[in-house]
Amino acid sequence: MNIKIFILLFPFFFHFFPCFAQEEVNDEAIRYQQQRMVFQQWDQNKFKPGKGFLDTNPYYWLVWGLFDPNYHKTDLRPLSATGPQTQRLALVGSMSTIDGKYKLHSDTVRNTALSEIANQSGLLSDADPLWLLYYKQQLNPVINNSMVSIMAGLSPQVISKLTSEGLYSWYKNELDMLKERIQAARTTNMDRGSRIMAYYRFLAEYRRLSGVWAVRSSTAQMDLNMAGQQQQLQTGKTTVPNWTPNSDVQIANKVLQNAQY
Repeated sequence: MNIKIFILLFPFFFHFFPCFAQEEVNDEAIRYQQQRMVFQQWDQNKFKPGKGFLDTNPYYWLVWGLFDPNYHKTDLRPLSATGPQTQRLALVGSMSTIDGKYKLHSDTVRNTALSEIANQSGLLSDADPLWLLYYKQQLNPVINNSMVSIMAGLSPQVISKLTSEGLYSWYKNELDMLKERIQAARTTNMDRGSRIMAYYRFLAEYRRLSGVWAVRSSTAQMDLNMAGQQQQLQTGKTTVPNWTPNSDVQIANKVLQNAQY
């Protein structure tokens, strides 16, 4: 019966009288050593055990004096001013700065290269603002030339005359050659300034050809008119108005009256 009571009351002894299996150790030597191994301090006065009175502490000589007397003379903290970790971080920061400069330089070179490609590539010539706003419209009669666009506004008689005399074939051949040169300038890789100057020369050449064509077509119309009048004279279909000596005088006076000085 006593054994049963003891067994029942045994757990209550631990509840009212706690037992400690471990005890907290507060060793200054270990704590200071832990602080020295990181970044906090490297204080000469916190190397434990100390020298004691007249350097007679035997524990100091056992720990520091005999085995490693120069240990506390050198700051070995990784994050000290001259520690390896501080040096490594400084080197990493320096390398990061250098990498940033290299990246900035490479980005500048890349942007410059892209700009040069955009200025010189023939694949992007159609997006040139000056081409879109001016030269495309001005050179459109050359690029999209056809018999309908060339003969627009001319009478069938003039068209037949220009075709029979070979003037249309000459003008069409000149426009086709100029068209090939324009397409070559648009697709060839060259400096944008050189491309614009090529457009300028092509436009000047087209205007010269257009002027020659206008003169030839006008001359063909005049030749047809003169041939028609000659045919009317030969067939006697032309009526000559009554002429008197005063007719010439009236014509001269009329010319003088309408003359502008």
